[in-house]
Amino acid sequence: QAEEELKEACARQGLQLREMGRRERLLRADLGRAKGQLESFKTEVMRVCSPAAAGVAGKAVTEQQVVEKVRQISNENQQSREREKCLQEELNSRLSKENEVSANVEMFKKSLWELQ
Repeated sequence: QAEEELKEACARQGLQLREMGRRERLLRADLGRAKGQLESFKTEVMRVCSPAAAGVAGKAVTEQQVVEKVRQISNENQQSREREKCLQEELNSRLSKENEVSANVEMFKKSLWELQ
C-alpha cells in the first residue's frame, strides 16, 4: 500500500512538473513577444520623435534613447507653453494699450466736435 501511495505521489509530482514546464514555456513565449513589442514601440517612438535616429546603422534603439527623446520633447513643450504664455500676456497688454488709445482718440474727437 505504501508503494502504491508512493507511485501515486510520484505520478502527481510528474504531472505537476509537466504543468510547470508547460507554464514556463508559455511564459517564455509571452516574454519573447513582450520584448519584441517593446523594441517595436521604442523604434516607433524614435521614428516619430526623431526619424534620423531610428534604427541608425541597424542598431536597436535603447530605452535610454527613448527616455531622453521623450524628456527632450517634454522640455520643448514646456518651453513652448511658457513662450505662449508670455506672448499672450504681451498681446493682452498691447490690446489694453490699444483700447486706451482708442478711448483717448474718441474722447479727443468728442472734445473737438464740442469745440466746433
